[in-house]
Amino acid sequence: MATTSGAKLMMRNHLRILYLAAQGTNTLKRVNALRRLGHEVTQIDPYSFFPYKDFVGRLIYYAGASLIEIYLKYKISPIITKDRFDVSFVDGGELIGPNLIKVLRKVSPIIINYNNDDPFGGRDKKKWRLYREAVPHYDLLAVVRPVNVAEAYALGAPKVLQVFMAVDELDGPREITPQDRRRFPHEVLFIGTWMPERGPFLQELMKAGVPLAIYGNDWQKAPEWPALQSAWHGPAIYGDDYLKAIQLAKVSLGLLSKGNRDLHTTRTFEIPYCGGLLCAERTSEHLQLYQEDVEAVYWGDVEECIEKCRKLLNDDKMRAEIAEKGRIRCLSNGIFNEKNLKNILATALS
Repeated sequence: MATTSGAKLMMRNHLRILYLAAQGTNTLKRVNALRRLGHEVTQIDPYSFFPYKDFVGRLIYYAGASLIEIYLKYKISPIITKDRFDVSFVDGGELIGPNLIKVLRKVSPIIINYNNDDPFGGRDKKKWRLYREAVPHYDLLAVVRPVNVAEAYALGAPKVLQVFMAVDELDGPREITPQDRRRFPHEVLFIGTWMPERGPFLQELMKAGVPLAIYGNDWQKAPEWPALQSAWHGPAIYGDDYLKAIQLAKVSLGLLSKGNRDLHTTRTFEIPYCGGLLCAERTSEHLQLYQEDVEAVYWGDVEECIEKCRKLLNDDKMRAEIAEKGRIRCLSNGIFNEKNLKNILATALS
């Protein structure tokens, strides 16, 4: 049983972890955070076994991943069964079902799932169907929405832990050069992928004269694209460019995904931590994390957002004070990758 194995593993500071996750900026940050904690991590991207990753992504979105899991099990089993691990850590898990978890159980006594998305919601059609079948077979599910806790238990999860999304310890303020200031001269900034509810919202900001800059993918799909095109500065940006753009912007918007039932996102922590000013939708979790109009700025609808942006743009002193206090509160909250992952491991092993 997991509890017996876990009690033995809890006494060790060095764990051998098999980490299954699609390649991505945030998953790599979590892998590196585990390594900074002293663990030995073997990372495998389940999508790497498919020659056409985009096609696989579209297929599981509309049809689920049951047939794909059979192929993945055939490809991955000879690789992972050659070794033994203390923990298998599945990040996301849309391709991982009960059959693959049986294989993971042969190589590790503890199996954890962490999911930043909303696998119990309805936004992603059939993408998470196989994941939901696998829920009872994990030792721990770590979720980031309060509503997901009861939903996971209802599907048979033996143990569920709610955590916040987190910022990485290495994503603090960057050294800014004159060239950076020329590249990112933005006043009100949003970095994120297009979603149906975001287009009308940002269009209203532009109609009101808010000086908006947008970076992100798929914005050409927006019905509002003709109106938004002049504000779009390019596709998604990452790493130092992402942090510098936020750090230099006068205001950074924290838009949520309605389909994902978000009450916060990673930007909730990334923006204040790197020295930006968070201007986000007013939610119970945002109010819990930062004091309104002191450590962050909140709004309830587009009209209030326009009003708050205008006020902030006209008051340099207020912006600087809120950004500074927001970063101090972010540090005090301590919601970082290493702490999150340490908590998840301790909970799974207890």
